[in-house]
This record gives sequence, structure tokens and C-alpha cells, in this order.
Amino acid sequence: MPLTKSKSPAAFKKNIAAEVKAGKPVKQAVAIAYSMKRAAKKKEGGGLWDNIHAKQERIKHGSKEHMRKPGSKGAPTAADFKASAKPAKLAKGGDPRLSVSRGEKLPTSQGAGLTQKGRDKFNHATGSNLKAPQAKGPRHDSFCARMSGMPGPMKDKKGEPTRKAASLKRWHCATGGDVKKNY
Repeated sequence: MPLTKSKSPAAFKKNIAAEVKAGKPVKQAVAIAYSMKRAAKKKEGGGLWDNIHAKQERIKHGSKEHMRKPGSKGAPTAADFKASAKPAKLAKGGDPRLSVSRGEKLPTSQGAGLTQKGRDKFNHATGSNLKAPQAKGPRHDSFCARMSGMPGPMKDKKGEPTRKAASLKRWHCATGGDVKKNY
């Protein structure tokens, strides 16, 4: 099934479903769908900086428009500029390589997951905003529900806990991977 280049949420979900059906992991399917969405947006006229440069060019040629002052209604916010830099950062290097030996990831025996150093490296390289594990609250509940439903065993062939089990333990997920389905 060919991917559609529409920005509608239905088409976006259809792209993800098509990629998953083709055998790709969900995370990879979502990444492909987002890149399709960005490509469609770029084809339509670009992002924030393309719009700013186009407006400056029109002003230079006498359009009688003016640039909005920072903070005024309709002007881009700091968050808009940060979001526009994210795809550029990803294009320059993609996801950084994180290592246990450099202290960026914890080994499975210590609970898996990233250290503060690893989160800082990833955030700097990709423009993300990864945060430390949360003991309780909405991020905790969301992570536990999402990670508990992931396929895969809780112990490997040697009887050691997998990274999935270690991360559930580190996030203090009470179920330890057991999911209660209420339907």
C-alpha cells in the first residue's frame, strides 16, 4: 500500500498502519510517517525559516508588509523556533550513539535506561526533551502502560532480566510487565 502525503490525521494513521502491516516495528513506522509529513509540508512551501525568508524577500521588493515584533500576536514564539530546529538537527546526524562504557546508559543489572549524561547528549543532538524516570504521576503511568504492553520476555535465555524488565523496575511499575486489559 503506497504511503499518502496528506497532512490529515486519518492519512497519518493510515501510513503508520501500512508500515506496521509491512513488518516494520511501530516506532520505525511512526518515524517514517512523520518524515512523510515533514516532506509534504516542505513541498508545500517549507517551514518557519522558509516563510521568514520569503517574507523578507517580499518586503525587499516592496510588498509593504512588515515583520512582526517578538511577542506580538502572530509572531513566532521561542517554542516555534526550537521546533523548527529539530528536523535540522536530526538531518545533521540522526540519533546519537549512546554507550554503557561512556556512562550514557545504565547496564541491565543497574536498571537499564539512560543516565543524565546520556539524556543530555541525546537532547542536544536531536532537540528532544528527555527527562529522568518519574516515580509517580502522568508520565509514570503512561510509560508503565506503554512499556508493559511491549512484546518480548521479561527474562532472557540465561534467566537474567531483559532491558524491558529492568526499565519497568527502574520506573517502579508495580505490575512488573503484567497488563490488565479492561474490555
